Amino acid sequence: MKYVILLGDGMADYPIVELDGKTVIEAAHTPAMDYIAEEGTIGRIDTIPAGFTPGSDVANLSVLGYDPVKAHSGRGPLEAASMGITLASSDIAFRCNLVTLDNTDVGMSRMDDFTAGHISSEEARILIDYLNKELGSPRIAFHSGVGYRHLMVWSGTPLLLNTTPPHDIVGREIDPFFPRGKGADDIKELMVRSRKVLADHPVNKQRVAKGKKPATSIWLWGEGGAPHIAPLTEHYHIRGAVISAVDLLKGIGVYAGLEVLEVEGATGYIDTNYRGKAECALQYLEKGDFVFLHVEAPDEMGHEGDVRRKIQAIEYFDSDVVDTVLKGLRKLGEFRIVVLSDHPTPVSMKTHVADPSPFAVFSSRAEENLRQRCPFGETNANKSGITISPGYLLMEYFINGWGDFVKKRRSEN
Repeated sequence: MKYVILLGDGMADYPIVELDGKTVIEAAHTPAMDYIAEEGTIGRIDTIPAGFTPGSDVANLSVLGYDPVKAHSGRGPLEAASMGITLASSDIAFRCNLVTLDNTDVGMSRMDDFTAGHISSEEARILIDYLNKELGSPRIAFHSGVGYRHLMVWSGTPLLLNTTPPHDIVGREIDPFFPRGKGADDIKELMVRSRKVLADHPVNKQRVAKGKKPATSIWLWGEGGAPHIAPLTEHYHIRGAVISAVDLLKGIGVYAGLEVLEVEGATGYIDTNYRGKAECALQYLEKGDFVFLHVEAPDEMGHEGDVRRKIQAIEYFDSDVVDTVLKGLRKLGEFRIVVLSDHPTPVSMKTHVADPSPFAVFSSRAEENLRQRCPFGETNANKSGITISPGYLLMEYFINGWGDFVKKRRSEN
């Protein structure tokens, strides 16, 4: 049996007036996902426990079968694992965004762009290395990642903070959202100092000259120490891999015992190499048992509030990922495949929300499919009467008990 999870990050959404009350998923042309829902089983998954911020870290831990209440310690340490950074017991890892603020006045600045105009990895690497040279110390180290997404490790001094993701405060004054709690002044000072370091850097001057947004500051958030996560490969006795462009998902994969597969042209944006990811998954599955394939693009388009391009990202995901993998799996024997969103990122809100998201499972074993005959989307997921809550239970059903789950649902109806 081959097991595949195909996840469109932030794909779920709310009904939109200009789409005649449909969501972006429902408005998109998605024959592959529709087939999985129509011939398989559709429902909702609740990935965000009460009291948790609806981040991709929490949601994707749930998708992979981990209870965030027990396994989540912060986003930063998961990304550190992807970068090969081993955290000591006294280390705290922060997600470090390169961002664009609208002016240099500390008290009056607004968050203009949490991606610094989707700065390239090459440009960002130069800036992060320069920040490390100017602001680094025996207890502070900056590490470059992908695009605007980077890492800062703080060593030796205990911190107890509340921080805010920059994508939650676009267009708002930043002063009320600086870190709060024990050690907050030190972290805020580091963020403020970064402005002077970045202000006249040649990379930023070149970006401005080209009409692009400069990286005017860092924003530190998602802090935490090393989590305690048991490898799912040992729990399920399977060999598995993760395919993603972003360090967060790669880091979760490292802790989960999954092989991290690199795909040329995977960007974490709408221009990512969708088909390359699908082909990489199928090649791995010739010998491996399980693949978790993650596509970031729908989430990015949700954050940008771009209805048209979010629909486009979902259609690319369907045609180049879902359809390609589904056709390839049929040549590899028995399989189960699940397609889902980890959380909604509504274009109307430009940030994550904690509502349940649609999922659909198709099995090559006919008896494991409810065949509800309805296309993939939020409305039909809501009507199905199936909600898996807490969401981390889906993984156990998917690997070990999907036949029993479907049999029980069939008997109830």
